[in-house]
Amino acid sequence: MQLDGSVVLVTGAASGIGRSMVTRAVARGAKAVYASDVNEPELAKTAEMAGGTVITMRCDVSKEADCTAQVERALADHGHIDLLCSNAGVGFSDGPDWMATSQSNDQWAMAWGINVMAHVYFARAALPSMIKRGTGNFIITASAAGLITQTGDAVYSTTKHAAVGFAESLAITHGDDGIGVTLLCPQAVNTNLIKLVEGGAASVDGVLEPDQVVDLTFDGAEQGEFLVTAHDTVLGYWKNKVENYGRWVGGMRKFRRMLIEKTGRPV
Repeated sequence: MQLDGSVVLVTGAASGIGRSMVTRAVARGAKAVYASDVNEPELAKTAEMAGGTVITMRCDVSKEADCTAQVERALADHGHIDLLCSNAGVGFSDGPDWMATSQSNDQWAMAWGINVMAHVYFARAALPSMIKRGTGNFIITASAAGLITQTGDAVYSTTKHAAVGFAESLAITHGDDGIGVTLLCPQAVNTNLIKLVEGGAASVDGVLEPDQVVDLTFDGAEQGEFLVTAHDTVLGYWKNKVENYGRWVGGMRKFRRMLIEKTGRPV
């Protein structure tokens, strides 16, 4: 995959990693970027910041019709999509009572729709044309929480684990069709999402800027890498989990207790 001269689609583009994906894609020579979000004023700011050819669309990624419409617009204009960045995400917390079952059914449904099904909807819409051409690439934004769990947010961790599983299936099933998949699993990034839990567990290994994360991700995608963590520590934590699952769970319980003692909440 090469971004120079490419057609790129980015979701969750009104801020954070998504905004950076748009601006960095333009900077790397993308021919056209289709950027979407539900926050249209901030989406317009993204397009202004990026320059280049950025086509903005309102898209609720939890609705398959919206996802399909964005893909069809890009295909109608250019006949293909080189890179689809399925990036939109949402998180809450287990507060105020901090039980794993605290979050409402509506919150579970929203997170499942945005953090999981959106990846499915965009792949369903884009794969046929990519397979026909024998080439196409996806970047799936998950989180380190999809590999090693985020304390204090059961919904976020569960749905991000599911996003990781779908990215694996996409790569395994369609790699022989010429489809490239890059899975993004960072820890804390300086976005609106991390500000909800500032100073908490996710930021213990430092907070990266979106441009840093996106440059690493685009480099990884261009080199055909499947997993990009951005934070090197994630791989060590993941290895510890795999080597002794029970000990890792015990360690996470200890970490949760430490957070409660330090901040009064386990997140």
